[in-house]
Amino acid sequence: MEYQWYPGHMTKARRMIEDQLKLVDLVIEIADARIPFSSRNPDIDTLISGKRRVLIFGKSDLADPVRTKSFLDGINDKNANNKAIAIDLRNRKDTDKLNGIIREVCREKVEHDRKRGIINRPVKAMVLGIPNVGKSTLINAMAGKSSAKVGNKPGVTKGKQWISIGSNMLLLDTPGILWPKFEDRKAGIKLALIGSMPDDLFDRTELAYVLTDYLMNSYSGAIEKRYSMDIDLKNRFSEHPGNEELSEIMGLLAAGKGLLKKGGEPDTDRAEAVLLDDFRSGKLGRISLE
Repeated sequence: MEYQWYPGHMTKARRMIEDQLKLVDLVIEIADARIPFSSRNPDIDTLISGKRRVLIFGKSDLADPVRTKSFLDGINDKNANNKAIAIDLRNRKDTDKLNGIIREVCREKVEHDRKRGIINRPVKAMVLGIPNVGKSTLINAMAGKSSAKVGNKPGVTKGKQWISIGSNMLLLDTPGILWPKFEDRKAGIKLALIGSMPDDLFDRTELAYVLTDYLMNSYSGAIEKRYSMDIDLKNRFSEHPGNEELSEIMGLLAAGKGLLKKGGEPDTDRAEAVLLDDFRSGKLGRISLE
């Protein structure tokens, strides 16, 4: 099954972003640390060409810290106009660190203003990213209050919102935008797994099976520990189990979690939903899909 989502409001959002870019000094791009490649809209590079940028890998508290560090080490060059950082979007210490990075990236611009006699003009930054990646969460953390709309599903922010951050910064919250066509089917699956597309668009069973296969091979023991399974899935089943084996694993998960239908039969539908929810909330541990 192909996963694709590009509703009409995303086309409008893209136009709005293009119109507003001339007003901002800096772009803050937010991606998801669990899928640092697939959660970056490839169109953004073209959209913001020439602008200063801070790249944030949010939800780092849910991602594998070893993989996140390795990824950052590989992309964080010494260009003063571009910085990358991984943070917990709700952690005030992390957002304070981000404030310092923003000041560093914009230092040249502030100094240029000062020489022209412009003092204390707020830095204007646009916050960009895919849906449900944490843009509004970050803005609220930096503002210290609920200034931007927040939701645990994609599509909450539909229009632009300017938010004051103290006296020296203005942030423009923007709707999340994907790109019209995913060239890599796996990217669509990963976006669905982290919740960046509406749940009713995808086949939950397929997603649960893909996630189970991945966890068995990359994070062995995570499922068994979470659902009190007294077995080793990797030794009991094939390295890459087929649908019949995966259905059996869902049955074992349901039994371990006490998810039963009338008569005591494991409720595999509920087990699939619980597995996906537990991954998204970090209850399975700190896991990266890339």
